[in-house]
Amino acid sequence: MKKGAALLALAIAIGPSLAAAQPGGVVIDVNDPKRSKYPLAIPTAAGGDSEAGRTITEVANFDMKVAGWFRPLDTSVYRGDLGAEGLGINALKWKESGAFGVMKFKASKSGGGVSIDFKLYEIEKGDRPVLERTYKGSSSDVRKLTHMWCNEVVKYYTGEPGFFGSKIAFVTRSGRRSKKVMAMDFDGHGAYSVSNNKSINILPAWSPSGGKIAFTSYMRDNPDLYVAAGGGGRPTRTSYRYGMNTGASWSPDGSKIALTLSKDGNPEIYVIDSFSGKILKRLTNNRAIDSGAAWSPDGSQIAFVSDREGGPQIFVMSADGSGQKRVSMNGNYNTTPSWNPRKGTRQLAYTTRADRTFDIVTLDLKSGQYVRITQGEGVNEEPSWAPNGRAIAFASTRPGGAGVYIANADGTGDAVRVWKGTGTSVDWGPAPSQ
Repeated sequence: MKKGAALLALAIAIGPSLAAAQPGGVVIDVNDPKRSKYPLAIPTAAGGDSEAGRTITEVANFDMKVAGWFRPLDTSVYRGDLGAEGLGINALKWKESGAFGVMKFKASKSGGGVSIDFKLYEIEKGDRPVLERTYKGSSSDVRKLTHMWCNEVVKYYTGEPGFFGSKIAFVTRSGRRSKKVMAMDFDGHGAYSVSNNKSINILPAWSPSGGKIAFTSYMRDNPDLYVAAGGGGRPTRTSYRYGMNTGASWSPDGSKIALTLSKDGNPEIYVIDSFSGKILKRLTNNRAIDSGAAWSPDGSQIAFVSDREGGPQIFVMSADGSGQKRVSMNGNYNTTPSWNPRKGTRQLAYTTRADRTFDIVTLDLKSGQYVRITQGEGVNEEPSWAPNGRAIAFASTRPGGAGVYIANADGTGDAVRVWKGTGTSVDWGPAPSQ
């Protein structure tokens, strides 16, 4: 099978997904703030391809940890016989080890291909698997196949999709006077350059399909808006009015882009056609600086930043520009709004400044609930939601090291660094197709 071929289309279920078939299949209440993390054992496979096995163990442990609902166990203390178990389990031994669930797998390579058998067990349901899958693909796609499986496990336990296999775009320095737009797997692997020039490239924004990335570049001296393929390549200059063409945000259907233009001397929010760049509508019109547009998931509203009431604050308006209203009330400096994409929510994450430090917070526009995601850990800015709305990526220059971090969106747990080094203008892409 060719490298990168449509391997992910071949995901053969060799057993039923029992999340819906069995009573109590969904065992984690994701909305319970007092929930404890589910102890899940992910032992390295006994037998099969050892190199692939190590990769699967690493990826699966990372995925389940950052999902926010699981506590991967140290399986080195297990007193049972993994070799004798194979893809089965000794339920009593695993229960004695503190596991509520056990994930088993075996990878087999043949030529340039790989086949991975996965099984999930719930200890209280005995030694029969509650979920089984076999994935086949090229040998270079072990990580992708493991992400697919972990998404299935998350859905089994919670009824919601996972975000594993999605991508994050960001900006990093490239020499003394240049910046480049990069993209990577959400866990930091497979980083590649989207902007292939030696200019300043900033503010990437994924299209709803994940097939394109819009960004601002100074490659022709003016901050123009370009659109490139999600995998990189020659970009198309889409908006090149004199002055700012910055802060792109795609409409949910991908047909329009909201952005900041300063062609008339003052930064204002406009909507343009995403293909031709033609201006469709001007949304703001005042002496203040209006920027940082963010389109809501249902397309009905746009959040933005304005200093019309003094310092920069978060405002929300209808997609046609009407009903402009300030929503951030904490402090005197709030920027970079980002909408939670989860259905049924009206929630923003944004950067706030208090006591000279920058932190990430969320605001529920329905209830007014305000949650601090970071606090007392250096400078944290530019939040972007995971495709399922359960995690937030952001840029940080905390004492533990600068880079791109991921944190639980409910404010619990510790943030995990997925990119080491300079990382700004973070934008988390859509869920991968499976």
